[in-house]
Amino acid sequence: MFKRVVCAGTFDHLHPGHLDFLRQAKELGDELVVIVARDETVYRIKGFLPTYNEEVRKKGVEDTKIADVVILGNYNSDIFMILEDIKPDIVALGYDQRVKESEILKRFPALKIIRLQPYQADKYKSSFYRK
Repeated sequence: MFKRVVCAGTFDHLHPGHLDFLRQAKELGDELVVIVARDETVYRIKGFLPTYNEEVRKKGVEDTKIADVVILGNYNSDIFMILEDIKPDIVALGYDQRVKESEILKRFPALKIIRLQPYQADKYKSSFYRK
């Protein structure tokens, strides 16, 4: 049975931790759709703009050739609305993403949610690169 996996992130300062995250997500299904957060969404959630704009970050993820589809997130405060369009079977969350599985399952009870493992978290975190 075909399985569509979705994962999302800012992907600023694309580093080996991001690549491992994408590879882990890709292994969960047949098609990987990656949502790159809009600049305004990053600002609203994290309180600062990413170093690289959304188009540069999207291209960086595309250039990895890991994802089957790379899209920009929606322009609204409902970050889960995009899941209605993508219709994934699995949502892959990073070990440090501040999204609660219960929040997703309230809206999409049939989704399978998998929290991925960290990759050398003491070396590869975007916050280390922002400094």
